[in-house]
Amino acid sequence: MTTDAILIASDVTAGYVRDLPILRGVTITVPRSKVTVIIGPNGAGKSTLIKAIAGLVPVSAGQIRYEGADITNVAPDRMANHAIAYVPQNDNIFRSLSILENLKLALRRAGADGPARLAELFAQFPVLADKQADKAGALSGGQRQFLAVAMALAVKPRLILMDEPSAGLSPNAAQEVLELARGLTTNGTTILLVEQNVNQALRLADHCFILAEGRNQVDGKAADLLGDSVVADIYLGGKRMRAAR
Repeated sequence: MTTDAILIASDVTAGYVRDLPILRGVTITVPRSKVTVIIGPNGAGKSTLIKAIAGLVPVSAGQIRYEGADITNVAPDRMANHAIAYVPQNDNIFRSLSILENLKLALRRAGADGPARLAELFAQFPVLADKQADKAGALSGGQRQFLAVAMALAVKPRLILMDEPSAGLSPNAAQEVLELARGLTTNGTTILLVEQNVNQALRLADHCFILAEGRNQVDGKAADLLGDSVVADIYLGGKRMRAAR
């Protein structure tokens, strides 16, 4: 893939236990200001890869470079210093706090710019502005994901890592969340996401990497892979995938 890359992970080996790697020499190149999706069967190492990039899973071999800098095994709490935000699949908001309190917490590093940034986020997410005094736990699944993304945007990231953002959502809510991710690229933000919702993700993404058994299998333009019946049959449960179209 010849493009302006914001992130390159090269020959990455990683796992929760050092001698039992889940990823075995995975390489991906993430183009700037695009949506890149990582898909594959269960247990392929998709979430492990995105967590390794976020500094949450130790990398034992290989290198992760972001905008030319080596960020391999950088602590998760330092990722914001690199303008990288991570949206986990679970526990990505504080349910007992209000929407406003969640956003103020996310903006704690903004200092004097906090009020203006808060106004910008509410303008970008009017559904959150209307409910800002409500507890975050009372939101619908799709609205909770909107709040999680808004909190990630508080640090003005150039790269957002998203781990299965549509998990557990209705088809309509899943589509809204993925379209939100797509829309963020218009302002130059880069999106790298893991998705089980293969059809919807491939329709909205620019590039795709398919993992299986902790290794690279296929990569290419998302639109091309969406129409590739051989790839669908081997890696993505082809009959089920075609039936969903």
